[in-house]
Amino acid sequence: MAPVRPYDFIKRFLDIVASAVALVVLSPVLVIVVILVRTRLGKPVLFVQARPGLNGRIFLLRKFRSMLDIDESRGLVSDADRLTGFGRALRATSLDELPSLWNVLRGDMSVVGPRPLLVEYLPKYTPLQARRHEVRPGITGLAQASGRNALGWEDKFALDVEYVDNRSLSLDARVILATIKSMAVREGISAEGQATMSKFEGSDA
Repeated sequence: MAPVRPYDFIKRFLDIVASAVALVVLSPVLVIVVILVRTRLGKPVLFVQARPGLNGRIFLLRKFRSMLDIDESRGLVSDADRLTGFGRALRATSLDELPSLWNVLRGDMSVVGPRPLLVEYLPKYTPLQARRHEVRPGITGLAQASGRNALGWEDKFALDVEYVDNRSLSLDARVILATIKSMAVREGISAEGQATMSKFEGSDA
């Protein structure tokens, strides 16, 4: 089990309030995005996938769908093929993340924390990298605020562990402000040569 700090209780309270208020205030936006996703990309509207959370516990992450289905007959195989201009816009503005507010309200996630990655990565982490699961995963995090997908895996994991060791209200506020800035200028949406981010294959160390 991960060690608990006093701030973690405050953080959970703030997460509940922030996610509940955001879901109500942004409900018109949610409805509009649902209609657009259904029209542009079809069903299902939501992308639901198992991800590891606090202490590696598996939960179902919810996001708006941003890719077309795999269809070899149409040449839709890779992420680059399946990611449309509309899907890119959803990701660039982080509108695809809005359903994750429900995960925050449930306690699966936090507003700020290391991003929840694939379950298949769990056995590939070094002991140090695995410390990213000592806190709830976030809709945004220190790595996202510092370059999003433009960063390499090693740099991302280092920033995740840095966040775990230094989490505080002031750091969360800085991460949120930096995330808003990166969204506004659309920095780091994709890794170089990738539609999103290359798969993590493990570290050499």
